Amino acid sequence: MLTDTIIEDDRWDEAGLETLAETAASAALSHLGLTPEGFEIAVLACGDARITELNGDFRDKPKATNVLSWPSRDRSPDVLPKGSTEMPEELGDIAIAFETCTREAAEQGKPMDSHVTHLMVHATLHLLGFDHIRDQDATVMETLEVEILGKLGIANPYS
Repeated sequence: MLTDTIIEDDRWDEAGLETLAETAASAALSHLGLTPEGFEIAVLACGDARITELNGDFRDKPKATNVLSWPSRDRSPDVLPKGSTEMPEELGDIAIAFETCTREAAEQGKPMDSHVTHLMVHATLHLLGFDHIRDQDATVMETLEVEILGKLGIANPYS
């Protein structure tokens, strides 16, 4: 499996995060021409308290957020990793917070599974070196997200 999900908040079990994470990350890699079996991603399924702590420790922003990602190394979307099915390459770690995701999905009138899938695609792209700091980069990343989600039957989250 591409994703190894650690369930710290049991509410994620009911939400089906393990399957959503695997599907989203696999779709993102496949869309970019990468073989999902050649990579590994660790996913922490947590709550707002834990993600607040992580956001404070790693980004100096001690507040809850929906998803965080930590690439295993600096990458550029211009040079994608090759991966190996014999010795999968570690892409990095992702943490996702239940309360924030639930609240955002409700506020945006979206199904929880669609919102979580979007966030997992978004975080996977970050692990590959994509970002949204500059407007041009944000456009590239958002376009990829919409294409990947479309292949999964999920509506454009930005419209």
